[in-house]
Amino acid sequence: MPSKSKLMHLRKINIIVGCFVVITSLMGCLSNAKSTTVQNIVTKESIDSTQVHIPTAGNSWVVNRLDDNASVIGKEGIHNWKNLNSVIRTYFKTTSSGKLSIALRAKTNEGPSTIKVSIGDVSKTVDIDNKAFTYVNVGGFIVSEGYNYVEIQGLTKTGETFADITDIVLNGEAVKSKPYYVNEDFYFGRRGPSVHLRYNTPEDKEVLWYYNEINVPEGEDVLGSYYMANGFKDGYFGIQVNSENERRILFSVWSPYVTQNPKDIPDEYKIRLLGKGEGVTTGEFGNEGSGGQSYKVFNWKAGNTYKFLLKGEPTKNNETDYTAYFFTPEDNTWHLIASFRRPKTSRYLQHFYSFLENFRTDTGHISRQANYLNQWVYTTDGQWTELTEAKFTADATARKESRMDYAGGVNGNAFYMKNCGFFNETTKIDSEFIREANGVAPNIDFAKLEVPSIK
Repeated sequence: MPSKSKLMHLRKINIIVGCFVVITSLMGCLSNAKSTTVQNIVTKESIDSTQVHIPTAGNSWVVNRLDDNASVIGKEGIHNWKNLNSVIRTYFKTTSSGKLSIALRAKTNEGPSTIKVSIGDVSKTVDIDNKAFTYVNVGGFIVSEGYNYVEIQGLTKTGETFADITDIVLNGEAVKSKPYYVNEDFYFGRRGPSVHLRYNTPEDKEVLWYYNEINVPEGEDVLGSYYMANGFKDGYFGIQVNSENERRILFSVWSPYVTQNPKDIPDEYKIRLLGKGEGVTTGEFGNEGSGGQSYKVFNWKAGNTYKFLLKGEPTKNNETDYTAYFFTPEDNTWHLIASFRRPKTSRYLQHFYSFLENFRTDTGHISRQANYLNQWVYTTDGQWTELTEAKFTADATARKESRMDYAGGVNGNAFYMKNCGFFNETTKIDSEFIREANGVAPNIDFAKLEVPSIK
């Protein structure tokens, strides 16, 4: 048993060591308080088993520089990231609020770089100096239930690029219940969900004409949007925002021969042009079925209401003629777009619907909306019938819950649809809606419409 003097000596040593540890710890805390820079590298194994890997390839956008998306967001994730001003956001949805810790699977290609990582109003700076992919810790945040995003921006770099980042790794109570994000089909995931309205039509009636109206509110005319008004069994007809300088009226008819390449269609199955309006371009399309396509470049305006009129009439030779007209309020005139003859088909118009889709991956983070105002069909017995009932549906991207930012419904006497932008008000797929009837049939003198002819 040690003597009393030895015990006293040991206690003094323990006190000195303890004080040294406390002082060292305080110095570390003071040092950390001066800087928000996170420098620690973690291994995949050290991340909690509840970790969620959000692939940047399918969930990220350069939100302030659309032209940078093609070069910065690729199949390998964030790469070729050079611009100091680029703001990159990676989106995900949580089903609960709470704490969340973030790590990046990242590397640099040349030398050290420093980036800023933010969620909401909280930002942390992170140093990256590893030339092989490594899990780099960012730190803790608090998130709310619903859609959130991790925002990154470059601060300094010694090489040409800031960093390559393949995954944003989430940990913590906010992702213990199922989070939502794009984990496959990145192309369609970045385009966002497409939504549709499928109209109830009179039974046992043959529909010769189909009428609809669209109003795109100001600010909702987003690049890459297709506001389709008159969808039918064999094609579709609507308006698009194709670029900063070009907008189109588009009318297409599918061939009965199923292929993605129009060059594979046998002659007897080809869509034939019967006529087109002034300034209309016609040709073929593929990659979503194939057939005949027409479009007119026209600078339609957000806030204006445009009218669509489609005729479908079978001929005597097991063929059907489809003809599209577009009404411009700017000159109060109906304009012929095109008339196509579809072979191996004998029917009047069937299966009426509208849709809203985004066809550009670089604008999938921006929401857009349109109002579908006034649907009518004119049957072969000479009667107009108003369509006031519709079912709201969505595509596979929505149905498999890769993207949850879609909505549709009724505003008074109009239907509406909205998609993209990572908003939280989701409409249940297959919901049915009834709008208020307008009660006033379209006033159209069919005899005065332009007769199709080849131009």
